[in-house]
Parts: sequence; C-alpha cells; structure tokens
Amino acid sequence: MKKILNLQCAICGKEHKTRESDYVCTACGGPLAINYDYKLIKKRFDYDVLENNPSYNIWRYLDLLPIDDHDELPPVQVGWTPLYRADELAEKLGIRKLFIKDEGRNPTGSIKDRGSAVAVARALEVDAKVITDASSGNASDSLACITAGINLKTVIFAPRNTPEPKLVQLYIYGAEVIRIDGTYDDAFEICRKATERFNWYNRAAGFNPYAREGKKTCAFEICEQMQWEAPDKVLVAVGDGTILSGMWRGFQDFNKLGIIDKMPQMIAVQAEGSSAVTKAWFNDGKLEPVQANTIADSISVNVPRDGFLALQALKESEGSAVTVSDAEIIAAIPELARASSVFAEPGGAAVYAGLKKMVAQGAIKKDETVAIVVGGNGLKDIDAAAKSIQISQNLVKPDLDEIVNLGLLPKEN
Repeated sequence: MKKILNLQCAICGKEHKTRESDYVCTACGGPLAINYDYKLIKKRFDYDVLENNPSYNIWRYLDLLPIDDHDELPPVQVGWTPLYRADELAEKLGIRKLFIKDEGRNPTGSIKDRGSAVAVARALEVDAKVITDASSGNASDSLACITAGINLKTVIFAPRNTPEPKLVQLYIYGAEVIRIDGTYDDAFEICRKATERFNWYNRAAGFNPYAREGKKTCAFEICEQMQWEAPDKVLVAVGDGTILSGMWRGFQDFNKLGIIDKMPQMIAVQAEGSSAVTKAWFNDGKLEPVQANTIADSISVNVPRDGFLALQALKESEGSAVTVSDAEIIAAIPELARASSVFAEPGGAAVYAGLKKMVAQGAIKKDETVAIVVGGNGLKDIDAAAKSIQISQNLVKPDLDEIVNLGLLPKEN
C-alpha cells in the first residue's frame, strides 16, 4: 500500500513491511503502529474532500485507514455517531462546554464496531477464511455482526463474565462461540494460540494494529462535528487501552495533515477494580498485572494489551488518568441518561463518573471544552443498569380514579 510507509514497533522501534507481520513486533513482541505517508495523503485528502463526500461512515476517512481494496469493504454502516452538546449538564458541572459522543449508536451498540470493520476489511484483503477474537462481548459482538453477511467464518472465545445480552448477539449473528471458564485474559491467550495453530486471522484488541486504526475514526468525527476543532480534554474509558491510543492517533493524523491545529489532552478513565494503566501513570510508569474485578466488563482486564501505547498517549498529550468505583459507575448510569438521553453501559458510564470526579478535584478547568466518549449502549448490560434503579413490582387496577387517589401520577407544576 503506497500510503503506508511501514509498521513500526512502539517499544523497540523495529520497522516492518505490511506483509512481514499482521500483529506484533517480530523482534520483541511489542505493539505495532502504522506509519503513513502524509505527504502523499495530503495531496488527495482535505476539508473539501470531506465536505463533498456524501458517505457518512468510517470509510469517508479511507485515505487515512490501512485498507486499499474498496471492493472488500464490509457493507454494515459503522460510524458517524451523534456528538451531543450538553449545555445544561456543562452548566451543572461548572465547565464551559461539554460534548457527548454516543458510540452506542453503532450497529451493535459499541465503539468496537469501528475496529472490527477495519480488521474485517484487512482480513478480506489477505484472503483469510476464519477470523477470531476474544472478548467479554462488545468486540466480539461487533465482529460477529460485520461478518454475518459475508463469506468469513467467525470464532469467538467468550470469558465467563460475558453478560447474557452480549452472548445473545453472538449467537444471533451466527458466530461459533466457545465459552471459556476463565477471565478475558484466559480467553485472549486461547485465541492467540488458536491463531498460531490454525492460521486464523486475529482481531483481538492490543494484538491487531489494524483494529486499533479503526478506533481513530471516532477522533476524526469529533473534530469534523466540532467544525474542525478538537476539545481541550477527551475522556475515554480504558481497559486494554486500544480506544484511547487509537483516538490519540486520530488527533495526531489530523494535526499532521493541518486539519486541526490544537491537540486535546487525553484522559484515561478506569474502574478501581481494573486500573493497571492508572497505577502505572501515577507511579513509575511500569505496567503491572492486576486482578480485575469490576461491574464494567468491557474495561475489565488483568493485563492491558495496549497499555504501553495508552501511557504513551497520556504522556504525549500531557493528559492524566482517574479511577472510579463500581458504586460511582452504577450511580452515573441513570444520572447521565436523565441529563443527556444517553443510556450507557457501565464502561461508558464510567467516563461520566470520571468527568464528575475530575471536575470536583479541579483537574478540569471551568473555561475548558470537554468531550466524553460513551463507548457502549446500556441495553448491552441491562442487569448492571437495573442495579441503579428500583423497579416497582406493585400492580394497580386499570382504574384512573384509583391511580389518582393513590397519588401515583406526577403533580402539576
């Protein structure tokens, strides 16, 4: 691909040709970053090209994605999700502007659809017959959806804590599901070993650099929807770290092309029970495994596969990190929904909880513009959402007068 210079290891710096490795560094096993020829891309990609492009999905940014074959693009509509300006919520929190990127509006209700779309396109380019993934739900659901209508067999390794609604999606789309009696990390290792033994194509987060590239389209959209500007701060939930590092790469791409001139600070939001990146950020920078335990399954990992790149993004953007408890996450679900009409799964609600905490700590200034990325829809984990509310079990007779007399109707203003 002419627009790609090479794939370069983020740790040791070794450069690879595109066919030399589809996954990690052949020298040290580190994560690979895709380097583009921005001079070439700049000749055919600018504001005018985007403004005249009637295709509102991630493929409007094809010149900045590691895909060449237009005929092999998955047909599912991914991307161009709403960016809501939440003025009342911003005023309540005491900040200048707040934008909410609702990634729950993607086909399977998750930002993971972006990574899967690019990974599937790459799998088709290399003539893969089977594609596999390990996930507690969102990434696997997106992969199963995007491959459902094309000739690419999908095998999913699902860990023990996968929520039932996410399992249902896998079976509905027809994926081969292997349920692992273990953690996400256990499922990841089995998936990696199966990839080596059977020569399958692996979509797994933090392992496949092409999937990471799909996540950066969320950053592109934020800039375009904000009229070619970037926020002062962008808050992203972090498990493996792929979304945060991918989005940072997106802002870097637009900056190198001269599309934006201001870069945001990236903020990692983690659950207290799965906070390897945050612990490393505030200590010596060394990533250490944790024993993940959180209600937010989509960001629950023992070993963040893209933790190094996430920390690199925080450093380069002069950003920061914050942790929130499961109680804070649960409380944030209805609070965010009632203030913005965005129903978030626990991983997405964690970002709003993190925003509240950072404002209270003074880490976000009153004159700043902030964007939060709600990565998944609340319908993907109804059991978790139900913990934040009380559902009445009392039934009343179908008699309006009795309902009025019982005082069940809202009082007039």
